[in-house]
This record gives sequence, C-alpha cells and structure tokens, in this order.
Amino acid sequence: MGHPMFAYDEKATEAIFAYCRERLALDPVPLDYGGLFDIPADEVAGLITQEGRPVEEVLALFERDLAPAVVSIDAPTFLAFIPNSPTKNSLLFDMVVACSGLNGTSWLEAAGVVTAENQALDFLSRRAGLPAGAGGAFVSGGSMGNLASLTVARDVGRARHPEIEPHRVRIAISADAHASVGKALHVIGVEPFEVATTDHRFTLEALRAALAADPHPETVVAIVATAGTTNAGIVDDLEGLGTYAREHDLWFHVDGAYGGAAMLAPSHREIFAGLRHADSFVVDPHKWLFAPLDCAALIYRNPTIARTVLAQQAGYLDILHVSDDADYDWNPSDFAIHLSRRARGLPFWFSLVTYGVGAYESAIERGIELARITEEMVRARPDLEMVRPASLSIALFRRPGWSEARYNEWSLQLLRDQVAFVTPTKWEGETIGRFAFLHPDTDESTIAQVLDSLRD
Repeated sequence: MGHPMFAYDEKATEAIFAYCRERLALDPVPLDYGGLFDIPADEVAGLITQEGRPVEEVLALFERDLAPAVVSIDAPTFLAFIPNSPTKNSLLFDMVVACSGLNGTSWLEAAGVVTAENQALDFLSRRAGLPAGAGGAFVSGGSMGNLASLTVARDVGRARHPEIEPHRVRIAISADAHASVGKALHVIGVEPFEVATTDHRFTLEALRAALAADPHPETVVAIVATAGTTNAGIVDDLEGLGTYAREHDLWFHVDGAYGGAAMLAPSHREIFAGLRHADSFVVDPHKWLFAPLDCAALIYRNPTIARTVLAQQAGYLDILHVSDDADYDWNPSDFAIHLSRRARGLPFWFSLVTYGVGAYESAIERGIELARITEEMVRARPDLEMVRPASLSIALFRRPGWSEARYNEWSLQLLRDQVAFVTPTKWEGETIGRFAFLHPDTDESTIAQVLDSLRD
C-alpha cells in the first residue's frame, strides 16, 4: 500500500476536472466580482486539520466562497494594471505541465522541456533581431528577469572597467523605468544614473545631455531602456540608445515585459527595430503573449556571459556541467537567479505552435486598435479629454474636475456592476483614467459604456 497522499482518487479527479472544464468553457470569461470584500471568515477558519477534509467539500467551499472573491484577470473586461489573457490551449497545457510532473531545471533531467522552451525563446529572439545563439530561460516575471539581467550587467561592467572602483559603477535608467528596475539596482548595490526625459521617453539626446552634465560619466557601465512603459505604453529610443551602447561598450538591457510583445505587430516592427542591439531583453508571455501566469522570457545576446555570472556551483550540481552532449550547457538554472523551476515556458510554446504566429500577430494588433478606438471615442465626447495620444495598447484619459476619490468611487462601481475593471492611475501628479487592452475579444460597446459612466 502506498502513502494515501499519492493514491489516485477517481472521484476527486472527476470533481476537479469538472470544475476546470466549466471554467475553460466560459466565453466570455466574467469578472467574477462576487463578494470581493465579503469573504466569510467563519467558513474559512479551521480548514486545516490533522485528519484532512474531503476533496469535494473543500472544492465546493473554494468555488462558493473564495473563487468569487478574486477578480478574473483573464476577462475581456479586465482593463486595469496589465491584464493576463491566456489562450485556451495555453491553459490546457499548463494542466499537462502540472500533472506530468515536468520540471525545467537542467538539460540533464529536462532535455525535452528545454528543447521546446528554447524553440519559443529562439522565436522571440529572432523577432527581436538578435543573432543566432541568443537564448536564456523563462522566469517568473519581468521583475526577476530585470534582476538577473542587471546582475550580469553589473559584473560585466566591472570586468570591462577595472579602473572603476566596484561600488562606483552606475547604470543609466529613466524616471519612467519600471519600479522593478530601481529595486533590482538596490538589491545588487548599484547606484542608478537617472536621466530626465522629455514627454516621458528615454532618448539618446537625453542621455547625452545627462552624461555631459555629470562629473563622472565614465562610471556609467550600462543602459536600461523600456519597450513599452507600464503606465502609458511609451517605447524608448531603442535605436539611439542601443547604437550608443554598442559604440561605447556599454551593456544594453531592454525591459519589454509588457510592450515588447508588440514587436510581433506588423504595424509596429520599425519602432522595435532597436531591440537588435540588446545584450539582454525581457518580455512576458503572461502579459501580451497570452500565456498563463507566471511566465517571462529572459533572453541574452550571449548566454555564456550570463552563465558565467549566474550559474550556481555545488558538488551535487557538477554533473550538470559535464557532458558529451552538445546541448548540455543549456541549463535554464544557469541563466537567472533560480535553480529548481517549473516548466513555465511550455504553455506559451504549445499555444504558439498550435495557433500559429499569424493568430498572435492579429491578436496583438487588436489590442493596439482598441486603444486607438478609445482615443477616437474620448475625443468625440466634449466632457472628456485624452491625456496623451494612445500608445501601444494603453489609453490615458481624464474627466476634468474629478478628484482622486471620485475616480476611485467610479472604478469600484464599475466593478460592482460587472461592467469592467478599470482603475485610475497617476500622471504627472494628477489622478486620471486608464485603459490597458490585451484581450482581443474586448468589446467596443464596453469601452463606450465605461466612458459614458464618467459623469457627475
């Protein structure tokens, strides 16, 4: 007799499969507001016991009391923050990853996983214009991707410039860089060289001006650009900054966690041409590439450099780095600050292979189109204003005269009414409205209904 925790329970399996089938069949996915602020504490208390509880009982409690208290991030009406809109095939294959016990730590134990993930990474790196041999690993999110990349950038910068005291090296970023970039620099002990921008876009002109005004420009060893800011969808001067980095032997990192996916949109390929200069690049499939959480692609121009900095060393790990196999050194564990990892890139790979590139291109283009349509709708309403032109799939707008409290009240009412989840943001100190479109099935009538609700 085996341990009871590992025995197959057909009744429990069918109950869970039935729940998953019902969830997958939803079209469209509702926001599932339910009782977001009304979780019954008495029902949840004491669930963990020495003896355990029946699967059906706990599943029923989860479905009744907990699941409705989570706003569905994959709903076409989830238009806040940066949504997550996984395809049906990616969700199904995420179940395969879980129930198959697939891991993606090393080539030795997961060559099949690494082969598939590397195929997806190669597709992304080629679309970014990076050379053959570029690669990396799938990590949990853009924050971890930025942390790993900037750790490599720091060490490479120190090695290239031994004349600079290690603690004095700096990395150039803009004020609009994602918060995770600043946090990563804090963690690795590097001072940010923050560059002031015009209209929130990091340009070569701004970098040159900042360096010229600084007493020690030689201590800047890397540049971080953003391919689609989270708040406004602004794409930095990738071509100018990347060319400068190449000419001055600086590490060039591009944070494209949200917006980098737009490199697949035929209408925007020129804007992203500068990605070809990147030494490291992050783009999150769990954002605009329609994969489940948590999945970010971390790609290096030269993965060997990253491996030299990040690979963990231990006696029991030596076997991972000694092999006659030509691919033995494609260990995902060597390219980021992690070791054991789930095969998080496989759902994206499966979805991309089964639906095809064309489906991805059109879905991304639709997000861009929805932002443009929103701008047209706002400009047609005399009581509303665009804060700035729509960029990528993000539209910023205002209702003149509204306070922060009024925007918050409006946002919660839309959610309670199951119309949409739209949250305000801050722009140059002012509270405004913001749409972030990813799901291609977002209906234009929903946009109109939300805009119509912006009234006193």
